[in-house]
Amino acid sequence: MIKRGWAAIGLVAGLMLTPTVAVSQVVRLEYAPSPADNPLRGLVPYARPVAGRFPHSMEFQYLPLSRLVTGRDEYDFQALEDLLDDVASRGNQTVFRVMLEYPGRKNLIPAFLIEAGLTVHRYDNTNTAPFPPKPVETPDYEDPLLRSTLQGFIRELGRRYDGDPRIGYITAGLLGTWGEWHTHPRLDLWASKEVQREVLDAYQQSFRKTPVLLRYPAGEDNRHYASTVDRPFGYHDDSFAYATLHTGRRSDAWFFQSLMKTAGALDAWKRFPIGGEIRPEVWGCCFDDPPCTPDGQSFEQCREATHVTWLMDTGMFRRQASPERMERALDQVRRMGYEFHVRTADARVREDEVRLVLEVENTGIAPFYHPGWAIELGALDASGQVLARWPTDWSLLDMLPGHQPAIWDVTVARKQIPAETVELGMRVVSPLVGGKPLRFANREQDRRAPGWLSLVSITVE
Repeated sequence: MIKRGWAAIGLVAGLMLTPTVAVSQVVRLEYAPSPADNPLRGLVPYARPVAGRFPHSMEFQYLPLSRLVTGRDEYDFQALEDLLDDVASRGNQTVFRVMLEYPGRKNLIPAFLIEAGLTVHRYDNTNTAPFPPKPVETPDYEDPLLRSTLQGFIRELGRRYDGDPRIGYITAGLLGTWGEWHTHPRLDLWASKEVQREVLDAYQQSFRKTPVLLRYPAGEDNRHYASTVDRPFGYHDDSFAYATLHTGRRSDAWFFQSLMKTAGALDAWKRFPIGGEIRPEVWGCCFDDPPCTPDGQSFEQCREATHVTWLMDTGMFRRQASPERMERALDQVRRMGYEFHVRTADARVREDEVRLVLEVENTGIAPFYHPGWAIELGALDASGQVLARWPTDWSLLDMLPGHQPAIWDVTVARKQIPAETVELGMRVVSPLVGGKPLRFANREQDRRAPGWLSLVSITVE
């Protein structure tokens, strides 16, 4: 049972389990920053990055729709399966986006659609800065068969993969250049609001567990986009630390926070995740001192304003960073997303039971968005072996940063605690087999056993 309430901070002490009267001992646990590769947050490289460049718990990849849809209501998900299994083999989870058009790439549109008469516009895309223009193939998004294909694909994707522990986040994709929901500068080729609503409806109906993120927030009065603010989606800023923060200039109205403000979505992060990609112009150097970001768009300022949880990045993974850049990047990335700190542990010993009451706070900048991460209590011996485990009904969900700490409460029968026990500990159980453990922001994390937070030292007689 989760309760809300009081607060404190500190270190572990011993507790003798021999009295026949109730004894209560409050243990203060010490804060220490949680690691940069805590699950489901931080910097995200493309799949199969060079090992050792920067700590991470997720990997990103694009997938062409042509690899997954082979005919009318015919699907082949082997390419996605291979990606998910490969990333999971490294203890990581996958962020992916399915697309129909990408400058410089061909054959992303399923062949059966073209054979059925789908119109495809071929031209040089000039919206590729800082890289040179490249040819692109844009389908006619109003085509009835393409529209029904997109809806059917999303339904099948959700049926197979909603809640799959190998997946961290899905960016909606499918429409526009890079799947970013625009065809700039060819606005005449952009999908109508009706087509957008069909895609949004399909995602909303098909994904109830795995977070889906959209590129652009929109209110009812948006000229180019169907309204998104009343839908259960997060957002991704793909020009992070370059065109993120609101400037007040009319020419910057497309900046991410300006769009969020206009749409009335500035508080969306409290329920749904914010992700994105660091803009290529500031890869790596956004962590330098001074940073290369435009004035008023520093990584730290953008992180705090957006409450961002994850960001695709190439700068910290394409080559080994200098020690100075690495240190600053680790400090900045650790502050992304959630961070959970156990402030106190109150062990209340009675004749036949031990009641443990924990005070837990979110010291990060965003909530934890994923269901299915169970929390268990354990009895550990001096070597760190787990002698016994007890499930709890505690949850990491709905814990907003800056709010009152949660109070986690559990009672264990004295006879269930093995005599060899020297410490009670706690861990979060990853639903991904072999996945990276979620670590608390405590000095006592991993002290006795990997993945376990030491809570109270005890002696059982």
